[in-house]
Amino acid sequence: MEIRHLITFKTIAELGGFTRAATHLGYAQSTMTAHIHALEQELKAPLFDRMGKKVHLTTMGERFLRHAREMIRLYEQAKDMSEQEEEGTLCIGAPESLTIYRLPRIIQAYRERYPKVNILLKSGSCWDLQAQLRRGELDVAFFLQAPFTDHELYTETLIDEKLIFILPPGTMLTENENVLFTEKGSYRDYFEAFLRRQGIATENGMEFWSIEAIKQCVACGLGMSLLPFVTVHAELIEGKLAGQAWDSSFGTVSTIMSYHKEKWVSQAAAAFMEIVRTHAEEWRSEEKQYSSKHDRNLT
Repeated sequence: MEIRHLITFKTIAELGGFTRAATHLGYAQSTMTAHIHALEQELKAPLFDRMGKKVHLTTMGERFLRHAREMIRLYEQAKDMSEQEEEGTLCIGAPESLTIYRLPRIIQAYRERYPKVNILLKSGSCWDLQAQLRRGELDVAFFLQAPFTDHELYTETLIDEKLIFILPPGTMLTENENVLFTEKGSYRDYFEAFLRRQGIATENGMEFWSIEAIKQCVACGLGMSLLPFVTVHAELIEGKLAGQAWDSSFGTVSTIMSYHKEKWVSQAAAAFMEIVRTHAEEWRSEEKQYSSKHDRNLT
């Protein structure tokens, strides 16, 4: 029993004929007849008495009309649910660097469009976030790492992130053997491998969970670090930090959006990801502008 058959039946009954109903619904006469025939076969009883050009409801038709109206009403209510303003909770996971430097504008744009959706933002390492995503604890997660494939997770590379050594103003990379690390994982692995090749000890490096703390310590002359360009470009422009370009042949990282392949993607989550994709286009455009403008200032 299809909803379109019920709508056809209800329209014929209310307008008093097949021709008027066909005009109203935009159907061919043969389509109207087929719809009613399908209903009558399913109910095993006629719905209309056809007397010349006029049709009248049979006893079965009168009884069924009440049910048809109710089913159509429920259908319309269910359909309206998808058009109502989104509510509920959207759980997002991201490492600190993306939480601070990539997501704020996205979340602001999303809140303007979906003010009734509660956003729960969880910060953590890329490893921890992948584990949470696999357990179904997150709707969407963002990673800052090398692109990867996973049979459980859908991954989408949003932008290839430039890495940069940051140094105290007026110093060179070889003058800074004190190293400030981010948490383990992601681009830190590249950094440690590079330092070992340069003969710089990594065992005594200091580990920070805050990128802002790393930047402040480097600016004060405590040592050097390796961070995504997006997190430091303002300080480089202002001269608070010096920068040296990272050779991408040593390794690259990207901002990656991910969700579980088997977890239902709600309309709220789908809308959020579309906003992310729009902003990612802007990131790529801005990155090209920053690169052309500031690469020549990096040693």
